[in-house]
Amino acid sequence: MATQQTVELSDAASSAWGKTSEDGPGWLPLWQHLADAAAVAERLWRHWLNAAVRQRISSALPGGDSDGRLLVTWLAGVHDIGKATPAFAVQRDDLMSRMHARGLTVDNRVKADRRIAPHALAGQILLEDWLIDGHDWVPRAAATFAVVVGGHHGVPPTDKELHAARSLDYLLGTGPWPSVQRELLDWMTDRCGVRDRLPAWRDVRLPQPVQALLTGVVVVADWIASNQELFPVTYAADAHRVEQAWDDLDLPSPWRAVDLDLSPDAIIATRFGLPSGATAYPVQRAVIDQARQITEPGLMIVEAPMGDGKTEAALAAVEILAARFGLSGCFVALPTRATSDAMLSRGLSWMERLPDRDADRGAYGVALAHGKSSFNNEYDTLRMDRRPSSIGVDEDGVQLAVHRWLASRKKILLSDFVVGTVDQLLFMALKARYVVLRHLGLAGKIVVVDEAHAYDVHMSQYLDRALEWLAAYRVPVIVLSATLPARRRREMMKAYDDGRFGQPTQRPRRRRTPAPDADPGADADPYADLAGDIGYPVITCSGATDRQPAVTTTASSGRAVQVRVSRLDDDPQRLADLLADEIGRGGCALVVRNTVRRVQETAAVLRRRFGTDIPVFVAHSRFLAPDRAANDRRLLDMFGPPSRVADRPERYVVVASQVAEVSLDVDFDLLFTDLAPVDLLLQRMGRLHRHHRSRPAHLATPRCLITGADWSTDPPEPVQGSRIVYGRAGLWRAAGVLWPHVDGDVPVELPGDIPTLVQTAYDVPLVGPTGWHPAMREADETATKKQQEHCVRADAYRLNPVSAQPAALLGWLVAHIGDADAGGDDARGRGHVRADSAESLEVILLVRRDGRLHIPDWVPDDPGREVPTEMAPDNRLARSVARCTLALPQLMTSRLDEVIDELEARNCFPAWDSSHWLAGELVLDVDATGHTQIAGFDLHYDNTDGLTVTKLDTSHT
Repeated sequence: MATQQTVELSDAASSAWGKTSEDGPGWLPLWQHLADAAAVAERLWRHWLNAAVRQRISSALPGGDSDGRLLVTWLAGVHDIGKATPAFAVQRDDLMSRMHARGLTVDNRVKADRRIAPHALAGQILLEDWLIDGHDWVPRAAATFAVVVGGHHGVPPTDKELHAARSLDYLLGTGPWPSVQRELLDWMTDRCGVRDRLPAWRDVRLPQPVQALLTGVVVVADWIASNQELFPVTYAADAHRVEQAWDDLDLPSPWRAVDLDLSPDAIIATRFGLPSGATAYPVQRAVIDQARQITEPGLMIVEAPMGDGKTEAALAAVEILAARFGLSGCFVALPTRATSDAMLSRGLSWMERLPDRDADRGAYGVALAHGKSSFNNEYDTLRMDRRPSSIGVDEDGVQLAVHRWLASRKKILLSDFVVGTVDQLLFMALKARYVVLRHLGLAGKIVVVDEAHAYDVHMSQYLDRALEWLAAYRVPVIVLSATLPARRRREMMKAYDDGRFGQPTQRPRRRRTPAPDADPGADADPYADLAGDIGYPVITCSGATDRQPAVTTTASSGRAVQVRVSRLDDDPQRLADLLADEIGRGGCALVVRNTVRRVQETAAVLRRRFGTDIPVFVAHSRFLAPDRAANDRRLLDMFGPPSRVADRPERYVVVASQVAEVSLDVDFDLLFTDLAPVDLLLQRMGRLHRHHRSRPAHLATPRCLITGADWSTDPPEPVQGSRIVYGRAGLWRAAGVLWPHVDGDVPVELPGDIPTLVQTAYDVPLVGPTGWHPAMREADETATKKQQEHCVRADAYRLNPVSAQPAALLGWLVAHIGDADAGGDDARGRGHVRADSAESLEVILLVRRDGRLHIPDWVPDDPGREVPTEMAPDNRLARSVARCTLALPQLMTSRLDEVIDELEARNCFPAWDSSHWLAGELVLDVDATGHTQIAGFDLHYDNTDGLTVTKLDTSHT
């Protein structure tokens, strides 16, 4: 190491080492790393953290913002004090020898036992003791500060771990070691200007949300100060070291929103590029008005029909709420990767038009958060270039870019504007390492949860806990849904209020009759008014100072559709006959099946029947990622809004899985659908006559034919695939509430009937004909038991509720899952927050020709290109190969080990391990016709039907 910067420390304290070079013999003294981290943290506070996060931290301290800055700087400055211990120092013999020469000796037992006292845990003990013994702090207060040091490596310690380390004093240091530790703590305390503040903080017990935010900031400061490109260990630590590193890092400054007080019409028109004279929908007006009226950050639940502009309304509210409450961005959560990719394009157009108080600022930080974001071409372009925006406060504009340092998975939510799968939000409630970074990233944003009806009981457990923590951070949340059950409306509102006001306590019942002076409303349910049908469209906002929510109804866009609903036997030939008659005369039909198998089987029957007369198109999830994206584009080009569709087909049939019901703005003349839960059926009906356009006369009335069940039984028996996916209870309830429309020829009015149908299906004990009720009771009991099992399973890895008492976050992540994004993907985390993430296997599909592997000929990136196996492909080709990923169906996971063993035996390429795109990936090779066999399965893939699987020893799957 070169000459050190002069510091007023003893030789012993100066000899403690903190970092070693990643590519050489250099090392950095501990004092220098601590000084670097403190300086970085101070700059993070002044230049990077937004006003809302700073205020949330400062609100716990007597000196406000000044105390917040000092505390963040100081905690970062002492975060690695646990490295001044024998347990850490013995890891490098040469550096330990230098310390030994200065009197810091080590017990012979240290090397064997050092893992009992990792440096973060040791640092918590040292700081806590220093505060208690040296500064007369009460232990409970000291613990809430020291746990920030203990948790800076992602997981705070438990009481048991702390006790074990304390019991072995030779790991923490005896003799001169405590003196060195105190000297370093005293030195950093004086350096940060904190000594005079310690008496004022002595009795402060930091709330748990503040502890989590402080830990997140310290982690970020530590990671920046540990980056050896920014803070090298091989040259002198001069006075310009931190300034140069900060300039090189070039973190984007937070978006400083400004509400220009535009009318709702003007906001919608200017932010979303609408033509002159365009006006906002009533729902959009109502959401914008509510965003301007609320006095405190809260939860807003927006229930409105498909196509009423809920997403645009939410983004308009983001702009207003950010300006009002000092927030600097948003996270938009969607159900799937495909819907997230589609939302990114819409979001970027909106971001480009956002005003900013800092007209000369640099680029906004943008991120796409899901496991396959690196394959999104639009997002990848942002990594290499910047997109100029259309508006600034002074009309000079700003830019959008992906910041290289913030782009890694653990830091992805730290960017200002993030679009991603809802999993990324649910991970906030998952016991996982570095979950504090998710909390820090979301604490300064507005969170928008789209398609909220799409989340099952298991996911809802994590969503509700996430809402609780978001409320504790004073984060505004906007939930969007077209078909939300009242139960979920109440549960989400209660969860958010629990985060604001604490979990309600149940008072013991000691009287059979109320006391004479008792308040009759004291035990009233504040969410009683949210039960059942409360109007539609409707906006529900959390109360400003209590648990009493405010409900506002508004008009819809005025586009009412009367859908004629009827039954159809589950007979593919009968379906083909009807389509031949209806579509043969002109028109476009959508057939929605509940499983991929039924999609493919139905498409095969229709193609045999129609030949070339009526085209049949297939859409489902079992396609390569590029093919899935191409399918979505093709659907939108043919069946999207009139502004996009140049040439709508005269005759066409689309057979699709549930991908057609989520977020695709497509419009058909006729609908056939498998029986499904009523909210999903209504989503599918929303694809009927969605836009104003000319239609064939015989299809002028929107019709929906429900199949996928034996209608001759009481109640109708759904097909096996539907029963597996949804369970009988939800399917029978859907059939029951629709029975008057099916059997009585009463049309379903959209959107008018949506709230009644949804709330009846989910809230009324028994629906449908009385003859169904015995079987329905049994199915409901089975469904309830399954839901309870999901709740128990979810709770095992779910964060605890926000503590009403400011207790230290000790043991906060007991039984954690490790990294939610281990292995460069988010599969581990998804497996815990989604009930439907049964063990699956993802492979790369390549074509084998003449003994060599090739990218499929139709893939847009490097089509047909040969892929070397004796060496790693170049970076561009490796990325193109990695894009050809495909998830094998759950059917094949019954032989998972056999499948993996056979794939590894067939295609093992050690040279690929040097490629970050391909290391550890499994390759499924198919012949030139798309066929292969593996582990007792026959597989075929093409870009028309996707992956089909046949179990060789049984019937087709």
